[in-house]
Amino acid sequence: MLVARALIATAAMIALFFAGQPPAKAAIIIGALLLLTRRVKSERVYAEIDWSLLLMFAGLFIIVAGAQRALVTQDAIATVGRLHLDQLPVLSIVTAALSNLVSNVPAVLMLKPFVAPLAKPRHCVVTVAMASTLAGNFTVLGSIANLIVVRQAEARGVQISFWITSGSARR
Repeated sequence: MLVARALIATAAMIALFFAGQPPAKAAIIIGALLLLTRRVKSERVYAEIDWSLLLMFAGLFIIVAGAQRALVTQDAIATVGRLHLDQLPVLSIVTAALSNLVSNVPAVLMLKPFVAPLAKPRHCVVTVAMASTLAGNFTVLGSIANLIVVRQAEARGVQISFWITSGSARR
């Protein structure tokens, strides 16, 4: 039954995409329908949510939005323009460094105003996507997914750090 619902939901999402519905709207509609037809009690679902991590992730977006409004000026865009972000290796390095400083998704959002005016914005957007995704696997802070794994491992007695792992799972 679960597989059938998943397949129906996927087919409905694809149909809504082709019908011209915005992806966020389609996802909310299908997600709401799946929630209404579930068998798992809400309490069990809520108990599995890592609320502090979710709050941190939401906070990252708030901080990035605030930084963009306060710090991204024409002077800042001109200054960053001198870094030659139109050269893909430079853009890759800047993206990777920023991704490990603020996490990969907020880094992409921060780079958006600097990449949009470049000569080949499509190539630059693909480069930012590639570099931020790869950089997200470099350190624990590079991606929220990494933080989730570290938190889950810690709950099971496995300590993960940059250099070594320890705990019951170590052999």
